[in-house]
Amino acid sequence: MNVLPLLSDPNAWAALVTLTVLEIVLGIDNLVFISVLTTRLDPDKARRARQIGLSLAFIFRIIMLAGLTWLMGLTAPVVTLFGMAISWRDIILIGGGLFLIAKATHEIHSEVEARESGTAVSSTKEAFAWIVLQLVAVDLVFSLDSIITAIGMAEDLEVMIAAVVIAMIVMYLAAGPVGAFIAKHPTTKMLALAFLVLIGVALVADGFEFHIPRGYIYFAMTFAAGVEAFNVMARRNRRRRRPPA
Repeated sequence: MNVLPLLSDPNAWAALVTLTVLEIVLGIDNLVFISVLTTRLDPDKARRARQIGLSLAFIFRIIMLAGLTWLMGLTAPVVTLFGMAISWRDIILIGGGLFLIAKATHEIHSEVEARESGTAVSSTKEAFAWIVLQLVAVDLVFSLDSIITAIGMAEDLEVMIAAVVIAMIVMYLAAGPVGAFIAKHPTTKMLALAFLVLIGVALVADGFEFHIPRGYIYFAMTFAAGVEAFNVMARRNRRRRRPPA
């Protein structure tokens, strides 16, 4: 693997910057899921679960990049359904999307039902293992979507690996603050769960060859997050102005 020619190639640098930004954006979905899933754990186990989840996401992406021939084979049709060719990639995306929808819906139901009594923080080994298992499944789905996008944008394996490494470092640095913010502000968790439902629908649509432009989804997420940020600031200001009892 000779990287010296790439260091002096402006096209390689342009591809690296573009692909890194894209990988970070695609990693937002993964980051939101990890942050939401770890809010029920105590802080120490939540940190360990985030580390495991992001490490697995990184490992999956590198393995998939190393097996480019096998990965591209996943796009070959394996079955025809209602006149539509379905590949293994489509099946994985559909399954992952349905899992996200089911998981987010279950979490929303738990939040609504447990709001009066408070949400319990779990620290058992069974809960931790179950969360890690879910992280493995979703990391696989998001990694597949991310790496297939990377293959379509860059020609050099070295550039792809560098972009994935940089994106994972950014995700690792952001995971803690994002998780802490969601845990501190319950309404943002509900918003994040709604995002996961939206992302799950997009994955299922992709699996059936009906592509929903990600720009629309990320714009909706950004707009809703901006509105929620104003709500958080408004609540904080009201608490400050409230006279002491």
